[in-house]
Amino acid sequence: LSERQFGSTKSGIAPFYADKFAKIGFQVQELYDDETVLRDKLEQVLEVKNILIEHLYHQPLLMADTLLAQLLDWREQIRPYVADTAAWLRQALEDGKDILLEGQLGALKDHDFGIYPYTTSSSTLAGFGAVGAGLPPYVISDIVTVTKAYSSAVGSGPFVSEIFGDTADELRRRGGDAGEYGATTGRPRRMGWFDLVATRYGCQRQGATSVVLTAIDVLSYLDEIPVCVGYEIDGTISTEFPAGRRLDQAKPVLNVLPGWKCDIRGIRDYDQLPANARAYVEFIEKGIGVPIRIVSNGPRREEIIER
Repeated sequence: LSERQFGSTKSGIAPFYADKFAKIGFQVQELYDDETVLRDKLEQVLEVKNILIEHLYHQPLLMADTLLAQLLDWREQIRPYVADTAAWLRQALEDGKDILLEGQLGALKDHDFGIYPYTTSSSTLAGFGAVGAGLPPYVISDIVTVTKAYSSAVGSGPFVSEIFGDTADELRRRGGDAGEYGATTGRPRRMGWFDLVATRYGCQRQGATSVVLTAIDVLSYLDEIPVCVGYEIDGTISTEFPAGRRLDQAKPVLNVLPGWKCDIRGIRDYDQLPANARAYVEFIEKGIGVPIRIVSNGPRREEIIER
């Protein structure tokens, strides 16, 4: 794709979903078909794949015998973990157990409501958690969204509140467990200030009932902390997340809040946070319109403050 690339992790996610919707992918249950049936499907798929491999990618053809041996090996490796997940979860509900479904990516990576085409190839919205689990949507009672106290991104695409130069380098160095770098690619993340417009949009699409605000401690070095509260597009200021190419034209409207300039790690009582830190949390809470129930002030699991 050259300069038109979307910032892929190069993990084969888009080709996988292309196979799924072209109905030439393999479902896990098919691995446990009779070996003859498995080979027949493999040969049918290779008729399509080898045309692309030969004429588009100019690579050696894939051989059915080689791939079949790999599939047979893999099916034995995963056999202990294969089950009817939907039935298992349904039984858990009937037994009165709590179920936690986790999504890795935010709303702006959703293939329908995200910044297309700079998205992943599946839905990242909470509503699809029920679909993936094979559960009815009405059993989901709480939707907890997680957002950092600043913005970051890996890959291409519009990023309205993005910062550059030394300011971005310093925030990147201080953020994350060991700096802000992509978990899959290791690439330096693009950095920016907290974006109320994008986060409110994400919470609305997710149907968030509460928010966890993470990494507030990272901002403790700043005298002042800008927050993006609106987008200026063609001279007009809007607080609504725009569709399509209008996002490329957006410039951030910033509101600058005072920093707290002290170490806040180790604090476990919200009221013990510096006044300016609390003001920052409450400014964001009001702006996104969803209660912030948990604030994290460190990278460790126990470094959280419940409100």
